[in-house]
Amino acid sequence: MKILFSPSSAAAFNLAAEEYFFSGSEDDFLFLYVNEPCVIIGSNQAVVNEVDMDFCIEHDIRIVRRLSGGGAVYHDKGNLNYCFIHNQRAGQSPLSGGFLLPVMDVLKSFQVPVQMWKRKDLWLPGGYKISGTASHVSRKRELHHGTLLYDADIEKLHRALTPENGRIHKRATASVPSPVKNIRTYLHENGLEYPPSDIFFDLFTKEMKKYYSITDLQMLENHDVEYVETLRKNKYSRREWNHKL
Repeated sequence: MKILFSPSSAAAFNLAAEEYFFSGSEDDFLFLYVNEPCVIIGSNQAVVNEVDMDFCIEHDIRIVRRLSGGGAVYHDKGNLNYCFIHNQRAGQSPLSGGFLLPVMDVLKSFQVPVQMWKRKDLWLPGGYKISGTASHVSRKRELHHGTLLYDADIEKLHRALTPENGRIHKRATASVPSPVKNIRTYLHENGLEYPPSDIFFDLFTKEMKKYYSITDLQMLENHDVEYVETLRKNKYSRREWNHKL
């Protein structure tokens, strides 16, 4: 397992990096990153069905389409994103939620008692969602990625993900709204330490390294960055991809 923390906060770069690790390698990866404010939509979603375009333009919230299916999610600097990429494993269904077990173990070490529900998402007591996931699978490889709401701007999340005109493209995949809560809010409400986002993300990364018995984070090599930048420019930064529906 190679663990990397992205040097970039650009959603287009980080989604391009995910595809690069998925398609261009046979190694196992845990890729962690934090994005500037953006909405990430599923591969089969229509932007107009999921997003308040005027609000996003006014607040400089980028819209980027990902490789996997599923629903739309909001990212900002209070949201940690994780992506597990590996070869398919004999006897293990790529549709299982086993990839979430390390995330659950680390959160429980911070006294966050999460549970996995049937859609392979993570919930706090009281029925609040803190992490949604999506997957993309090829004949040989699996990609499973998710969000982790730590201290996101919940008001902007709701506004950005509430389209003004309702659904227009009936055949596009629709998101399934859920009540959400920040992990930091939960920690504060329960008398636990609630560090700022950057410190929590660093602690989370250190615990992941312990889980996998890894000493050092991997770095993107220059040739990796060049390939990712090309993919970012030619796909994830282009309107033809991001607004194809």
